[in-house]
Amino acid sequence: MDGTFLGNSTAIQELFERVSDQFSAMFKRKAFLHWYTQEGMDEMEFTEAESNMQDLVAEYQQYQDATVEEEGEYPDERYLAGECALMLYM
Repeated sequence: MDGTFLGNSTAIQELFERVSDQFSAMFKRKAFLHWYTQEGMDEMEFTEAESNMQDLVAEYQQYQDATVEEEGEYPDERYLAGECALMLYM
């Protein structure tokens, strides 16, 4: 018996948020920044990356909030804490 699991979840948002917080703390102190600037990167690239990460977290939060609002509208589907999963058995 083989099995396949397909999942759609916003749980990765927590990981992105944690990475973003760690990056912001290190970037604020300019930790290890000199290694990258010596190789040709610009400090503005880090600022842009930080902004992109914050946008990504906000987008996942938006999807999570939308899923919670829609919960209960689809009685045939199972929504558990913003997560929808489908199990297929072959």
